[in-house]
Amino acid sequence: MTRIVIIGGGPGGYEAALVAAQLGAEVTVVDCDGLGGASVLTDCVPSKTLIATAEVMTTFDSSYEELGIIVADDTPHLEQAARVVGVDLGKVNRRVKRLALAQSHDITASVTRAGARVLRGRGRLSGRQAVDGSRQVIVTAADGSEESLTSDAVLIATGGHPRELPDAKPDGERILNWTQVYDLKELPEELIVVGSGVTGAEFAGAYQALGSRVTLVSSRDRVLPGEDPDAAAVLEDVFRRRGMNVMARSRAESAKRVGDRVEVTLSDGRVISGTHCLMAVGAIPNSAGMGLEEAGVRLKDSGHIWTDRVSRTSAPGVYAAGDVTGVFALASVAAMQGRIAMYHFLGDAVAPLNLKAVSSNVFTDPEIATVGYTQADIDSGVIEARVVKLPLLRNPRAKMQGIRDGFVKIFCRPGTGIVVGGCVVAPRASELIHPISIAVDNNLTVEQIANAFTVYPSLSGSIAEVARQLHTRKATGEA
Repeated sequence: MTRIVIIGGGPGGYEAALVAAQLGAEVTVVDCDGLGGASVLTDCVPSKTLIATAEVMTTFDSSYEELGIIVADDTPHLEQAARVVGVDLGKVNRRVKRLALAQSHDITASVTRAGARVLRGRGRLSGRQAVDGSRQVIVTAADGSEESLTSDAVLIATGGHPRELPDAKPDGERILNWTQVYDLKELPEELIVVGSGVTGAEFAGAYQALGSRVTLVSSRDRVLPGEDPDAAAVLEDVFRRRGMNVMARSRAESAKRVGDRVEVTLSDGRVISGTHCLMAVGAIPNSAGMGLEEAGVRLKDSGHIWTDRVSRTSAPGVYAAGDVTGVFALASVAAMQGRIAMYHFLGDAVAPLNLKAVSSNVFTDPEIATVGYTQADIDSGVIEARVVKLPLLRNPRAKMQGIRDGFVKIFCRPGTGIVVGGCVVAPRASELIHPISIAVDNNLTVEQIANAFTVYPSLSGSIAEVARQLHTRKATGEA
């Protein structure tokens, strides 16, 4: 029986374990925190659970008057514009942790039911590949005891951890990283969020919706610098309209506690003050101290593990998946990398990882979902494509629901009309992107999308309308 050792129990690790066990391998998963990894325990599942509460608050605050909803309370007439709903953050965070642990337990049950062994501890490679092709993995338990595992293949899926600035060390109370916010029992009155990437934008929007006064510190000229520029512009406009202080081109140098407050010093000497500070300045791969380079595994300058499109590293019999590879920091990509690794090593049919078919989502309000080639790819000449963008303001269902912000944008090849990418900015854009993802993955044309029935009225009707406009332009030869 083929022996597989998987170090790390996140999406890349546990999905690989399920595949390997189903294909008849003897599988051991080495994990120190609980299956599901950071994605389930401290990142994706907890943050999206928190955001779910924030989404309800935002939806209510932004549309209850327009939709004719009356809230009966004793707010004096002159203060009717004051907030009429609030949040118990302690209760929210208890729910967040409960759901995360439940998900982790469900994953553990699935993996063990499939026949894999779960071993608590930290794993590292011991030396290079033996003459018979096997490798040794040393597992160190919490009590310091060690166990040696012999494997025919090893998958490294150890993820990453929050990056810290030298002069802004989190203390877990006032200066926080994204794994520590779920220990808060009260809502931060004034929250400074340092970093305007996906993590920073999601938390900034969520806490603004929950009732915090938020300052978002961005070192770039706009929020979400890696996303579609039109989408980022919509989100930044929404943030500012809702009262967020967005500080563009402002780099944080340090953060320190001053009594019950936090002072953040910017590179230009300005100092901003708040009750709490969330550091969201990127992640560092968990690749140190694992004997990787000694085992022949090549690392990038960033510490990420180099892999090819079937998840192989530079060392025979060693694969890697997930955030530790730096390929694409998404749970779905990690899971696919892990599955591909096992299919490849165990001789099953496998297709190399295709990043141009990956759909991703930023869970702000509104959400931003993308798939395939991007606006930046088109603008830089990476691919020639025609573009149509349709604001949601024209959509009848959006009007009924009081949705003012967002759009649907689709990219297609000029000659064939084949869909090569798209972007949706809308409530639940993560659901609306799926038909565009199917089109990208299956080389469908805008004509095929335009001819498919949609429900009237529906937000998805805008996808069909964009496709019709692209088809018409194709027929008339417009650029």
